[in-house]
Amino acid sequence: MLPTIVREADAVVMIDQRKLPGEEIYVRCTTAAEVARAIKTMVIRGAPAIGVAAAYGIALGMRVSKATGTQKFAAEFYKTCEMMAATRPTAVNLFWAIERMKRTFAAAAETGASVEQIQDRLDLEAQAIHDEDVASCRAMGAFGAAIVPDEARILTHCNAGALATAGYGTALGVIRGAVEAGKRVTVLADETRPFLQGARLTAWELVRDGIQTTVITDNMAGAIMRMGQIDLVVVGADRIAANGDTANKIGTYTVAVLAREHKIPFYVAAPLSTIDLGTPDGDHIPIEERNPREVTHLRGSRLTPVGALIRNPAFDVTPHHLISGIITERGIFRAPYVESLRRAFASPQPC
Repeated sequence: MLPTIVREADAVVMIDQRKLPGEEIYVRCTTAAEVARAIKTMVIRGAPAIGVAAAYGIALGMRVSKATGTQKFAAEFYKTCEMMAATRPTAVNLFWAIERMKRTFAAAAETGASVEQIQDRLDLEAQAIHDEDVASCRAMGAFGAAIVPDEARILTHCNAGALATAGYGTALGVIRGAVEAGKRVTVLADETRPFLQGARLTAWELVRDGIQTTVITDNMAGAIMRMGQIDLVVVGADRIAANGDTANKIGTYTVAVLAREHKIPFYVAAPLSTIDLGTPDGDHIPIEERNPREVTHLRGSRLTPVGALIRNPAFDVTPHHLISGIITERGIFRAPYVESLRRAFASPQPC
């Protein structure tokens, strides 16, 4: 399993996903500010991985804090949380992880814990978030394997693998789960412009796993569907609204529309931490607009003429009626999502 992110005693270490597949370089962050910068600049990306990084960054920041009294320590803690929250607006796992760290801090403070005791509890909570993410990915992989036909040709968009999580992956976790169940599958990976997560990251992961993978440009998907060469679409998510509307990497909506036209099942794989019952629908999901340079340049070379206007929304929203099911660590949930997703949180057992 790829070491996406690791907590050391005095640092958070993560693979620099901007450099893959050409170079396997690890970035060592020794302050909370460095972790926040790594999230913002996409050294690490993918909603679950961002949540883990934020939790580790907060714990690290408080571990190296120079504050001696609990009041100053608390002020520094909440300032650090604010800094993490300002990094990426769409991925709800970020805010979910920050809230968990806040609850841990508040519970420790209420008992009169010392600064050192609070630091220990924050470290434990961050590690728990990491461990739970790996476990949830493996669980959703097992559930998702059931909907994968033998010899399926699976299309995925962006990267929702080990690199996007603490390990194993969501959408790629489903693919890995199917392979582990003995099914023979092949994968088509959309290149995913403009950051090329599919071409660079998904293909890199799956090739390492020995899973046959074909990279296609984003505008090939419809034609290949029409040729009858895609049986199933599985993608990840950055935020799922209460009604099932799903924000994922830009281009996902296009794939979902094409899948519906060609009567191909379209599934979303995501942990419960990606489901935001406080957001009623996709219209209320904030969409991050990133630097135009990601569109205009590739490896330092300009692709577009100077003077052309540029749009670079990082995500789009797929309406719930285009989604065949949402695969989670508690099972696969289907429409009507307003009801089924609420059950996902109410049920102590897999559904």
